[in-house]
Amino acid sequence: MEMKKKFMKIVLIFVVLLVCGLAGCASHQLAEQSGPNRKFEASDDFKIEVAVYGYLLERHFSDQGEYSAIFLEGSDAWVAALIRKFPNHVPPIKPSNRMQLHPNQTPIDKDTGKPAMILGVEAMDPTNGVAEAIGTWYAGGAVSGLYAFVLVKVDGEWTIQSAK
Repeated sequence: MEMKKKFMKIVLIFVVLLVCGLAGCASHQLAEQSGPNRKFEASDDFKIEVAVYGYLLERHFSDQGEYSAIFLEGSDAWVAALIRKFPNHVPPIKPSNRMQLHPNQTPIDKDTGKPAMILGVEAMDPTNGVAEAIGTWYAGGAVSGLYAFVLVKVDGEWTIQSAK
C-alpha cells in the first residue's frame, strides 16, 4: 500500500510539472513575440516569477553541494532573463541545453556530469493586486515537490505574502 502511495505521489508531481511546463511555454512564447527580449522583464508575469524563483533559490536544496547546477523551466529568452536576475547563484543557473534528462532520474549537468535540479514556476494572472503561483522543484523521483504562493503588489513590486 505504501509503495502505491509513493507511486501516485510521483505521478501527480510529474503531471503538475508537465501541465506547468506546457502552460508556461505558451505564456513565455507570447511574451517573446511581444518585442525585444528585455521587454517582458517589465511584465507582471515576469516579476511574479522572479519573486517565486528567488524564494526557491534561497531554499537549501543543495546544502551538501550535491547539485552542480540549477535549470529553470521556460524558453531560452525567458531563462536568459532570469539568469541575469540571479547572476551569482551557487550552484549556477544554466540554460536547458546544458542538461541531460532521463525519465525518473536525477537531471545531470552536462558540463560536470554531476546531479542538477530543475525549478519551475507557473504564475496565474493577477487580480486586484493579488496573484497566485506554483513553484516546483525536481531532482529525481525522490526529490521533488511544490509550493503554492500568494503574492501581493506593493509599490509596483510583487512580494510573497504566503508560501505553503
